[in-house]
Amino acid sequence: MVYIWNDPSEVPADFGPSVVTFGNFDGVHRGHQQVLSQLIRSARLTHSKAVAVTFDPHPAVIHRPESAPRLIMGLEDKLEALGELGLDAILVVKYSLDLASLTAEEFVEQYLVDCLHASHVVIGHDARFGRGNSGDLETMKALGGKFGFEVQVISEFGSEGYPLHDDDGTDRRCSSTWVREALQEGDVATAAEVLGRPHRMRGEVVHGAARGRALGFPTANLASNSTGLIPADGIYAGWLVDEAGKRWPAAISVGSNPTFDGVSRQVEAHVIDRPREAVEDFDLYGQTVIVEFLARLRGMVAYRGPEALVDQMKLDVVQAHQLLARH
Repeated sequence: MVYIWNDPSEVPADFGPSVVTFGNFDGVHRGHQQVLSQLIRSARLTHSKAVAVTFDPHPAVIHRPESAPRLIMGLEDKLEALGELGLDAILVVKYSLDLASLTAEEFVEQYLVDCLHASHVVIGHDARFGRGNSGDLETMKALGGKFGFEVQVISEFGSEGYPLHDDDGTDRRCSSTWVREALQEGDVATAAEVLGRPHRMRGEVVHGAARGRALGFPTANLASNSTGLIPADGIYAGWLVDEAGKRWPAAISVGSNPTFDGVSRQVEAHVIDRPREAVEDFDLYGQTVIVEFLARLRGMVAYRGPEALVDQMKLDVVQAHQLLARH
């Protein structure tokens, strides 16, 4: 069981000692996983608690809201992904201008030392923290000497261990930026490679224009406030996970339905192997579901009428089914 605290006041006074790291962890990609696996190993060896400190909202939302990147995943999915790694606890710190005003020493003392009783702090070599990002690795080492904790430095996932390569064949460090770039290009396969799992969105199934049902391909339409970065427009093979945890193979459409002169972007999942009963008996409306993306089948195209679109959709479903059967 992993403890999730949404405020330092929720941390028991006798908690610890702990091995701690901190960061945004957007995507919880392979680089994050390597840091956290080292943290967990250190915690087990020292009979300590393994703890990750993360921030909500993302600091960019506070400091530069006009250019803040769309998050790869929502908080719920981030906490789930972090919890699956074997951590003992996660502290979610509300990011604000007050928090940003803390000096590096104040942040470390208040959150890592006084709150979590850190015996070890695990960080990347380029970690920055404190007011104006003034704290770095050398700062943390100095604070470790002052407050009595050890500092462990680890390189993030990339050329070490399991190499990942960019388009030009060179090794590239895993990063949230790389995942965003891949998703913006519709390259969900590369995104999954960097993440270590398929990219996902989470949202409520809402009523749409019902065009898919009229064409014989009913879809689960995600609400506009769904979490998770929307990949580039196109047709994808993937899965839909319902509230009961049932994982259904799906053909997923992302785009504005250009054949029907659509304007707003939508994410719609057509469940391939759904029950043969009437459509009304397979009702996902109102459920919060997860949509996972395995592979991009094609880009979004405006077809000359519904008949041509239906012919293409049949081919999409066959291709999606074949891909998913191999996974």
